Amino acid sequence: MATILVADDDPDFVEVMRTILMSEGYTVASARNGDEALETLRGGGVDLLLLDVMMASVLDGVSVAFEMQKDAALREIPVIMVSSIISSPHASMFPTDEYIPIDKWVTKPVQPDALLQMIAGLLAAN
Repeated sequence: MATILVADDDPDFVEVMRTILMSEGYTVASARNGDEALETLRGGGVDLLLLDVMMASVLDGVSVAFEMQKDAALREIPVIMVSSIISSPHASMFPTDEYIPIDKWVTKPVQPDALLQMIAGLLAAN
């Protein structure tokens, strides 16, 4: 079964995602910030990334997505960006007018069934 990296600085969210994903048979790794996420991704074996926007910095997740795009070994890993930035005081900082190299966008709170369908679709396409 696939390995999914959950990159989010909220330990409660990571634990909820871990429970949901493991119940479907996925292996789950986690990272608290962009640097940890990139380190884990570069270590290999990650099939999909659930990526928060706001971690160590307001746009930490966006930086990770762009770093992945520059790296041929990481470019093909599907990315689902998961965030509550739209309803945060930092919403105006999000680059809505530029391309961000992600595959899907999910707003928190996450609907588990919809997320699982999205994950299965992206993994099947890869």
